[in-house]
Amino acid sequence: MDVPPGGQGQWKMKKLTRITYIEDDPDIRAVTEMVLENLGGFTLNVCSGGLSALQSTPLFKPDLILLDVMMPGMDGIEVLNKFKNMPELASTPVIFMTAKAQRHEVDGYKELGAADVISKPYDPMKLVDRIVEIWNHYQSEKTA
Repeated sequence: MDVPPGGQGQWKMKKLTRITYIEDDPDIRAVTEMVLENLGGFTLNVCSGGLSALQSTPLFKPDLILLDVMMPGMDGIEVLNKFKNMPELASTPVIFMTAKAQRHEVDGYKELGAADVISKPYDPMKLVDRIVEIWNHYQSEKTA
């Protein structure tokens, strides 16, 4: 078994601080942005669509990406595939946020490479905890 730097203790999981959030609906985007910044304390890169996300996200260097599935023009699946082809984002976890969250759909999103799925509508007061829970699970899987 590997020993963490310094020889003792446990590996420390990276703290979630920077999130790119991609959502085309302005009302959902405003509420979620307020929750993530004010309750979560996250630094955000907020995008209203796939094209702006593809341009700004590599420069922002997020820890995590929250991505709407159903968007006009370029949907979330297409954006995810493009992120996976960018070396600087290929290993960045993506959480899909969608109303299309039946079991077979969620399984399909995970097969495409999503870390997890948050169903819409979601409870804004529980959103930060759910994101952190997914992040911690992802980090523990990554270090296992």
